[in-house]
Amino acid sequence: MLARLYRLAALVPLPVAHALGSLLGVVAWLIPNSFGRRTRFHIARCLPALGRLARERLALRAMREAGKALTELPILFAGAESRFVRMVRAYHGRELLDAALAAGKGVVAVSPHLGAWEMMGLAYSRVVNGNCVSMYRPQDEPWDSLLMQGRGRFGGALAPSDRGGMRRLLERLRHGGSVGVLPDQDPPTGSGVFAPFFGIAAHSPTLPTRLARRTGAALILCYAERLTWGRGFVIHFEAPPQGVADEDEARAVAAINAGVESCIRRLPEQYYWGYMRFRRRPPGEPPFYPW
Repeated sequence: MLARLYRLAALVPLPVAHALGSLLGVVAWLIPNSFGRRTRFHIARCLPALGRLARERLALRAMREAGKALTELPILFAGAESRFVRMVRAYHGRELLDAALAAGKGVVAVSPHLGAWEMMGLAYSRVVNGNCVSMYRPQDEPWDSLLMQGRGRFGGALAPSDRGGMRRLLERLRHGGSVGVLPDQDPPTGSGVFAPFFGIAAHSPTLPTRLARRTGAALILCYAERLTWGRGFVIHFEAPPQGVADEDEARAVAAINAGVESCIRRLPEQYYWGYMRFRRRPPGEPPFYPW
């Protein structure tokens, strides 16, 4: 039933889908809820230079973009491939990716929850002809099947976030392929270190820098910018700051966080501010969240 609804929703024009998503975001902004509370709280803490009115405007825009991320999903996962190709308006920095692939040591694609991250994964999969593996967290059915089918529609593979998945990522890199990793999650204890993120100590994953260091693969930042009025998307590839392969893991992760933060500051309204990024705290620090 859910799959059938997805196929029907995939027929909706992108401008209409984004208009509906924007409306959902406005409703979520108006009605008190935990997502809106987290969004406002993170904006206030991460962007303290903004005045109160500016923060509220950004919260509204961010929640509208979050709504669009939800309503565009059927189009991305089940729409015609020819339509998908037309929605990608441009690739910026594509030469960085091409050069990294040509070097033959593999690519670690680091893509935060910025813009249309599902579009980013699919566009990347098409660019590398399916020669990529991305980490994902298995979900309950039927959502897990939808994710597997949608994210893998252009040949890209998914690996669960466990030891077996880690081995698959390493194997793909050692054969010159690509892997996709999310850098802005709070990983399980033992899988991360604390590093600055918007000036706040954030428990951050060590996986991207470990993969790059162990295999010699290039590390590239990437995200899909969502254009206004349902006009499509622009794919961005960027070189990370110096130090992402530093032997000191804390410095390497701090460099990745700095690169991710720089991308977010360009499109703050398209970042997923509702995620509880700072749940774990350094030893001795009080809880970050007041609730």
